[in-house]
Amino acid sequence: MQKLLIANRGEIAVRIMRTAKRLGLTTVLTVSEPDKDSLAARTADEVVVIGPAPAGSSYLNKDAVLRAALDSGADAVHPGFGFLSENADFARMVAEAGLTWVGPSPETIELMGNKARARESARAAGVPTLPGTDGPLPKDTDPAAVAESIGFPLVVKASAGGGGRGIRLVERPEDLASTIDIARAEAGAAFGDDTVYLERFVRRARHVEVQVLGDGTSFIHLGDRDCSMQRRQQKVLEEAPAPNLPDSVRETIRMSSVELARRSGYTGAGTVEFLYDAEREEAAFIEMNTRIQVEHPVTEMITGIDIVEQQLRVAAGEGLGVTQDDVAFDGAAFEVRINAEDPANGFMPSPGAITALTWPTGESVRVDSGFEEGSVVAPFYDSMIAKIIVHGTDRPTALENLRTALADFHLDGVKTTAPLAAALAARPELAEVTHHSTFVETTPHLLEDL
Repeated sequence: MQKLLIANRGEIAVRIMRTAKRLGLTTVLTVSEPDKDSLAARTADEVVVIGPAPAGSSYLNKDAVLRAALDSGADAVHPGFGFLSENADFARMVAEAGLTWVGPSPETIELMGNKARARESARAAGVPTLPGTDGPLPKDTDPAAVAESIGFPLVVKASAGGGGRGIRLVERPEDLASTIDIARAEAGAAFGDDTVYLERFVRRARHVEVQVLGDGTSFIHLGDRDCSMQRRQQKVLEEAPAPNLPDSVRETIRMSSVELARRSGYTGAGTVEFLYDAEREEAAFIEMNTRIQVEHPVTEMITGIDIVEQQLRVAAGEGLGVTQDDVAFDGAAFEVRINAEDPANGFMPSPGAITALTWPTGESVRVDSGFEEGSVVAPFYDSMIAKIIVHGTDRPTALENLRTALADFHLDGVKTTAPLAAALAARPELAEVTHHSTFVETTPHLLEDL
């Protein structure tokens, strides 16, 4: 591997380039027309404009991205997260063109991309799962009988869903049939696959996950994370390790995640996600993401392991550079996402030019961003401006470092979600680990007071 094409934008593109350049790789970045003067574009060794602003005409245009890789002489493609990162067809196109795909095989992406099949694979690997249907719900099956064995409330989930999409809650038996019909229609329209499955719903659940690495022969974990602070099923604050997990639960999710990676012959970085029921002290499988996660920096902060480096080394055929015995955990880390959205106006997008910007600094602080003072936040893509990540010798210290870092952060020109991040960092529920995945929506006056 000599020349790496990064099929992404913003902070993750900059972050991948940082490691790629350290490893001596030449970097090529695909950009849309509005992004050709971005920080990521100016960081890359080479830039290829692949289309106009709409993602479907640029970042999601498989043919244009592949053509850019071939024309630039790149020998490998890193997809980052989002866009084409979990597109098995694109991964297959890259491999068939003779290039190296930085990620798991297309077959693994397809397996884990289908949530119902992934759930079956997880159960076979000994990963704990919630009561629910074994695979997709057959259309000729009486759903009421199936639901009775699961119990209410339950959720109807799209087999091809992900990222919090394709999920509908059913509180009462009389709403089941109509909800399934709606979910099937939505899933068919959004994902091209109208199959669904049923699963028990956990109230006040926490969202925990395990970072795994594999090279097809060796498989390890890099510990766990907690991503319970969410807004409308989108993560806003993450930490590592996951706090207040019973030792038996932590051991189970870590070891079973490694076994799932082993059984699937996993290559690269992946994340196995769980719902944790604090009342029952039980964790259950949600899905596996076959790419690098937005929140990977908190794991890097407590392990000292560069996950992108491991992705690149595995893709280059070198194998994992670490064993499980090499993995040591140091302290705690938090990450908050700073989005260009207006919390006081229903979190409406807030595109525009950044006229003033001060990042927090210090030994315990890391900032991953694709923007700087003078950058323009375009209205066409995800609104994330940056991730502010902090480390501490223990969780209370890390949390205090997060509060300090947010107080030191200043940005003018666009509205951001920094007020929400600061409000969450100050909440006693976060400090006491009594928060859950619907905390933001169900806490009185939290959003109104921003």
